[in-house]
Parts: sequence; structure tokens; C-alpha cells
Amino acid sequence: KTLGKDLFPPLPACRPVLYCIIAYKGSLEKVCEWRSPDQLKELLDLELRDGGESDSKILQRCRDAIRYSVKTTHPRFFNQLYAGMEPYSMVASFIAEALKPSLYTYEIAPVFTLIEDAVLRKMMELIGWEEGGDGIFNAGGSMSNMYAMNLARYNHSPDIKEFGLSAAPRLVMFTSQECHYSVSKAAALLGIGTKNVYVVPSDKRGKMILSALENKIKAAKSEGAFPFMVNATAGTTVLGAFDPIEEIADICEKHNLWLHVDACWGGAALMSKKHKHLLKGIHRANSVAWNPHKMLMACLQCCAFLVRDKTSLQLCHSSGASYLFQQDKFYDISYDTGDKSLQCSRKADAFKFWLMWKALGSIARHYAYFMPEFSNVCFWYIPPSLKNLPDGPELYEKLHTVAPVIKERMMKTGSMMVGYQPHGDKPNFFRMIVISPQVSKQDMDFVLDEIHRLGKDL
Repeated sequence: KTLGKDLFPPLPACRPVLYCIIAYKGSLEKVCEWRSPDQLKELLDLELRDGGESDSKILQRCRDAIRYSVKTTHPRFFNQLYAGMEPYSMVASFIAEALKPSLYTYEIAPVFTLIEDAVLRKMMELIGWEEGGDGIFNAGGSMSNMYAMNLARYNHSPDIKEFGLSAAPRLVMFTSQECHYSVSKAAALLGIGTKNVYVVPSDKRGKMILSALENKIKAAKSEGAFPFMVNATAGTTVLGAFDPIEEIADICEKHNLWLHVDACWGGAALMSKKHKHLLKGIHRANSVAWNPHKMLMACLQCCAFLVRDKTSLQLCHSSGASYLFQQDKFYDISYDTGDKSLQCSRKADAFKFWLMWKALGSIARHYAYFMPEFSNVCFWYIPPSLKNLPDGPELYEKLHTVAPVIKERMMKTGSMMVGYQPHGDKPNFFRMIVISPQVSKQDMDFVLDEIHRLGKDL
């Protein structure tokens, strides 16, 4: 109530909407109120008309939007690599949305520009870059990986910035088969081409095989291509695996390749004395992607891209727009960060992480949940009808159909959300992500009981 009083004008509809959102209690609600697209279109009345609606009607629209949305803050939401509600970060989100800063220049966002700088410096310290570096918060981990690829290409062939792809040889990069799909998307968008993303096999734990990486690099060179980058993953999306960064760094130094570490999911381990060994060698990376909105529970979105070289972002992306980045300003223009960004308008996402960090201190002590490798738990549910089938093709064929049916039933019941997927030659399995400290032993027991209740007749 204090937040609403200080920040929001006394409009009839404004504060009730805010309170409606704040008053939501995840544990008392379903995870979702499932409706088909056609049903939901009717319930929400999505049509936009010339005339406006009353405040009471608008408030009801807000209630409906909340009611029929998935409650990702619910303690039984295990579907994605983010979950739960961190209250300090939520407050920061409200403040940032109310003030509407954009982080292209210090003059328009003085407080948040300095906050972003402070957060990035601390994150670099955790990575182990003793001499610092540079970085930027941006619109997602996928964009961070694109930043990395663009900087790696610029590092190899700087003339591309002015002359385009005609100035580039056939560039090839390397990543494991467990990498995030944004890697191939970035290659397509930047004109590198998906066929020039060489996929390196992973072992059974999901880690990149080092000998295979060496062989792929040699093969690319023998074809007349120019290797320029390796993407290592710290916390893969499916299995939560960590590539051996230290050993990959040795290979990158040997072949003069840019090393990017996609730690969007696993970067949080750097804040845990017990688990930071999972990222051993990350200080040798040229660039790192890290999303505090995942394991550390900052409000969406909160995504950092960090680069060890202090000039690469500016050199690669600057365009020198004179109407925004004047060189004769009355303050230190090094805090005008917009020219090194691919975006112009950019939200104060670092504030969500900063306020939470200021409030809690050592965040990992409060929020880090780690399983044997990480917090991805992958498992099959075998219904009673399949328990006597021997291990083999028939069992796998039938097992493949189990998880989709249970997922449909849990969504329509609204009791919880757990994702499923196949992986390689393995039939559909549940991939459960455990992040939120709101999750209790009773919630974990509920998951197993509910899956059995929903699937025992299959």
C-alpha cells in the first residue's frame, strides 16, 4: 500500500489493480485455470473498440488476466527454468515500470545507469576477471548469446562491421549437442549460417566431449573454413550439465578461438562456495551470459551479458548518433551506455537484481537448490500396466505416450505444472526444475502422488 501511495496517481482504477496483483496468494490458487484458445477468447473479450470501458470493468479485465494466467510463482510450478516470487525484486520492478527510465544515457537514467555498472562489476568479480571488463543487461539469454557470437566474429574479422559478409571468410563455430537453441538462431540471424555451427557430441551426462571438439576443429580447418568461437554451456536446459570449461579454454587458447560460456542457467553456482567448482575455468572465458531471473529468482527479465575485453562492445556496435551521444556533454560520457548496445530503449533490469542483493546479501545462501549435478530432475513415470514389460522397444514406445497424457491432465486440473520431453533416443520423460524456496517437502510428495493419480490408469 505504501508503494502504491508513493508512486501511483490517485486514479480510481489504478490502486485497486495494483493491490489485486499484490494480494495474490500462490498457495491458495491453482497453478492454472486451463481454457482452450477459443474459450479464452470468449472469456476475455479481446476485441478493441473505439469507446473506453468503465474503471470497474477494467478492474475486472485485470482480475481475469490474473485468473487465467499461469501462476509461475506457485510452489507447484516446476515447468521452466524460473519460478517463485522474490519480493524485493518485485518491488524494484514496480518502481522501474513507474519511473520508465531507459538506459541509453546517464542524463535520462542516472540512478539506474550507476546501479547497472555496480551490478556488472560485482558479477565480473564473481566470474574472476580481476582486471574487470564490460557488460550490459539486455532482453534475454538468447540475445546475450547473439552478442557473444557477434563480438567473436568482430574479433576475428573486424572489417565485417563496415563491409558486411563480403569481408568475411567462411567462419565456423562449435557447440555441444546440449546447447540452447538460441545458438543456431543467432548463427542464422548474423549470416554465419546454421550449417557452420558444428555440433560436438556430449557424453551421457550431457557434457561436451573434448576429443570430439578437437576433431571438429581440425575437420573445419581441413575444409578451408575458419574456426572462430566455441560456445560452452554451464547448466544445460535439459539435463543441467556443465561443460568442462577449464579444458575447453585450453583448446580455445591452442587454436586462438573466442570462448563464450552460456551460463544463463548455471551462473548462479558462482554465488555458492559449495558449488562454484561447477564453473571452474570460467575466468578464462572471453564472454559470459548469466540470467539472474532463473536460479536467483529476480523478476523477469534480468539477463546480463559480460565480456572480458573492455572495448569490444563499443567498437563492435557503436554508431555515434549525434542526437543522443554528444561528445561535449557536461558529465562523464563513459556512463552513456546506449552506443554499445544493440537496443536503444533498454529497461532498468539490473535494478531488480541490485535491490534484492542489497536486501539479502549472499543470495545463494537463501535461494540455491542443487541436486547431484544441478536442479534439473529428469524421470519417467511407469504406470502399473507397463511395469511388467521388459526393457526394450515395446516399453519405450508405450512409455513415450505416458507423459503427454499426464501433462494434459495436470494442466486441465490445474494442480501443478511439470514439463516433459524426449531426449535423443529416450522416450518422453518429465523434466522437473526445482528452484523456489517456497517449495516444501509436502509439495515434492504431492508431485509424485499427483502424477500417479493422473497416470495410474494408463
